Amino acid sequence: MDDDRRMERWERRTEVPLAVVSMVYLGAYAVRILAHGLPSDWQDLCLAVLFAAWALFAVDYAVRWRLSGQRLRFVRKHWLDTLVLLLPLLRPLRVVKVYEAVQRRHGRPRLALHARVIVYAGLSTVLLGFAGALSVYQQEHTAPDATIKTFGDAVWWTCATFATVGYGDVVPVTPLGRLIAVGMMAIGLALLGTVTGTFASWLLQVFAREDDERPPGS
Repeated sequence: MDDDRRMERWERRTEVPLAVVSMVYLGAYAVRILAHGLPSDWQDLCLAVLFAAWALFAVDYAVRWRLSGQRLRFVRKHWLDTLVLLLPLLRPLRVVKVYEAVQRRHGRPRLALHARVIVYAGLSTVLLGFAGALSVYQQEHTAPDATIKTFGDAVWWTCATFATVGYGDVVPVTPLGRLIAVGMMAIGLALLGTVTGTFASWLLQVFAREDDERPPGS
């Protein structure tokens, strides 16, 4: 129990700083990919920022692993955190934790809590979409027979993929680009399910409360 309280305190204290570091990481990655002709010194600086941010993520993971006292069981139980450590661009996926908290909540519906999940899921979609577009653009724009030649093409393809539309006018042609596409399809479906599931759960709770408050025979 003491270990759980210590880890909760650590997570509360590091939530905002790590969110800022995540944005810095994404910004440095974007500069490296999009700023063509950037001087080598600036490229090295961006690379240093990426490594420094990842080191902070690793320290956070190590501290939480140590505070949990669970050893290898911590890795299995927190598989999403492990995945995020390996692929820092996926940090917005931690919205799943917030969604699980809503699903476990009982009693009267609280719009603020459900709205928080929906907003967080929407923000995560934007951030993951931006990161995915950067990754696909990096892999595709110099490939032979590439249809994703500009960052605008990558953004358009990302929107179509997240929306499960799949126009097919621009598609990844490299193996790694297609692997990224598979991941983005799964992420898009998961985030869409998070938003719709949370909203539906809130509506069901509201209607159930109204039925309970309705006079008998009405």
